[in-house]
Order: sequence, then C-alpha cells, then structure tokens
Amino acid sequence: MRRHLVGYDLGVHADQIDPSLEADVFARDCNSRDILQGLTTRWAVLAIAALAEGDFRFNALRRRVDGVSERMLSQTLQALERDGFVSRTVLQSIPPRVEYSLTDLGHRVAVPILGLIETVQAAVPDVVEARRDHDEDRDVPVAAGGTRTR
Repeated sequence: MRRHLVGYDLGVHADQIDPSLEADVFARDCNSRDILQGLTTRWAVLAIAALAEGDFRFNALRRRVDGVSERMLSQTLQALERDGFVSRTVLQSIPPRVEYSLTDLGHRVAVPILGLIETVQAAVPDVVEARRDHDEDRDVPVAAGGTRTR
C-alpha cells in the first residue's frame, strides 16, 4: 500500500523517506502545490463540504452539489480518492451501489474548508458592496444579468 505523507506521494513507505524533507507550497517543485491545486477546485471544495455532512451515493452527491456535471463530479471524486481524501465503497446489492465518504485525512481537510465556506457566506454582502464600489470607480458598464463588462 502506498503511503501518503503531507506534501509527498513518492510511492515508498514513511520509514524510507528522509525526515529532513518538508512540504513547502511556495517551492515550485513541491508536491503540495499539486495537491493544493486539486483540493481547492470549485467542485472539490463543494464535494468535500457535502461529504462532511455524511456518506453519499453518487447521484445524491450530484444533487447536493448543484450544478456539477456527472463527468466533472466523477473526475473530482477520482482525484480526491487518489489523494486519499475520499473513500469509495462498493456495496454488495443488486444493482451494486457505490457510496463515497471522507477518509480521516478528508475529515481533517474538511474543517478548514468548512470554515472558509462559512467565512465566505458571511462576507457575501461585503463582497457584493466591494465589487459594486470597485466597478463604479472604474465606470464598468453592467451587462444583462448583472455582470460587469469592459
């Protein structure tokens, strides 16, 4: 079984890795950058937040994460499973059912993600106001649908 260490997936056991190696997201070649990039996509954030509520079958998760396509959710879950954040369990039934859940690592990552989501949701009025002020200062016209264009 492959060991996943913070910032590293080298395909070796923990006792074979030099303990002086540390993840540094600001270093160009650090694996933590790739992990962070995959973890912070729109759909990964929402999938992890939803799975923090409990286990989901694929279609139920797709309904919970409104707007995600079947293909994108499938790709997102595969990437999260590969990185050790999500577990995929095939339940023995007819027809076979698959459930997704967070691993221990996924639960640890979910805590700051949920905190970020709460902060963003609470800040929506402030962000809307800041956008309006910013766009008014630059005299950006409003297009149909309320979006600003240049």
